[in-house]
Parts: sequence; structure tokens; C-alpha cells
Amino acid sequence: MDFDFSKLKPRERYKLLISVVVPRPIAWVTSLNPDGSVNAAPFSFFNAMGSDPPILALGIGNHPGNRPKDSANNIQRSGFFVVNLVSEDLAAAMNLTAVEFPAGVSEIEAAGLELAPSVHVVVPRIARAPAAFECRLHSALEIGRNRILIGEVLGAFVRDDFVTDPEKLYLDSGALRLIGRMGGRGGYVRTSDRFEMPRITFEEWQANQSAEIYPVD
Repeated sequence: MDFDFSKLKPRERYKLLISVVVPRPIAWVTSLNPDGSVNAAPFSFFNAMGSDPPILALGIGNHPGNRPKDSANNIQRSGFFVVNLVSEDLAAAMNLTAVEFPAGVSEIEAAGLELAPSVHVVVPRIARAPAAFECRLHSALEIGRNRILIGEVLGAFVRDDFVTDPEKLYLDSGALRLIGRMGGRGGYVRTSDRFEMPRITFEEWQANQSAEIYPVD
């Protein structure tokens, strides 16, 4: 089927996007509220967008009425945030921080989370997160109800048990047991199922043009 986005309502476009763009990594963002308390919220319109300089992009939609979300307000006001990655054992806590709590209720306390100080930014990270990126806001772009926040990564935290070779920066990605979003509502995916498919050179392709498929290990 062909879907003409110009003829669809925003909610309908959203349903198509999140159903096809899968899996989506989850940015569990911590930021500072105006009173200095810590806000935590998950976003799956997120990814790494480059390494020189190292940048991450967050897509944060506004509330109805075009009112910006707390995370977007906090990041644009303070200029700093932390992207915590979500492992399977933190899934329930992450999901709880997505609740629209009334003003004065802390997501951190409600989810029973502990915080740890960051090295490069004033915003703390979630202590149990297996990895986290400390970011400075580089730029913000507003397109309709979308706020695209580009963060420059100033530093990364990775738990020691996931670093296999500190000198060569080798990490055990599978051991992080990160989760991602599949569609909407309650759809999630684990990252424990993987396969290897080495990238081929042009010369290898030339030598195997008669092969219909290349094996996957």
C-alpha cells in the first residue's frame, strides 16, 4: 500500500513511522528542572548522528497545545543533558518515568532510582544504567510540533564489566543487554539476538557475482 502523508492526520503518520522504523534505541534522558531537581524521561526518536564531532539527536514532540515537554525546556534552558541507555533489568523503571506525573512528583523517586555524578556536565546520570553519554546542547531546531535537539557528546560512561579492552576501546555490546522500541504502546525488543555479516570489498563482489546470496553466520 502507498500512504500519502499529506492526507493523513499527525497521529496516523506517527503510527506508520513507529511501526516501520524499528527497532529504535531508547534515550533515557536526565536533565535539570528549574529548581535543581532531576527530571528523567525516555525518548525513542533518538540516535547517534556522527562522530566528528560526536553528536546525538533527540526528537521531542510537544504536548498538545504546542507546549514543550519538561525535558526540552530543561535542555534548552541549561544547555546540558545526559542520555542513559536502558538495559533489560531497568525496563520497568524506565517505563515508569514515562508516566505524566503532576508537578512536584519526582520520576526519580517514583521509580526508586539512584543518581551518580557526571564528569563533564552538572546533570547526574542514572547510577544503574550500563552506559551514558554526557552532552552539551549544540543546536535546537523546531519544525511544527517537533523539537530536534542536537547534543555534542563530551564524555561517555560505560560500566567496567562491559569494557573488554580499555586501550583499544573494545566493548561487549551484547552484554549491555539494551532494549529498543518496536512499534508503539508496549512493544519492545531485546538486543541479545544477533548475527554476523562481514562487509565485503569490491574485489570480493567481483569474484562472486554469480552468487545469488552471501552467507550469514
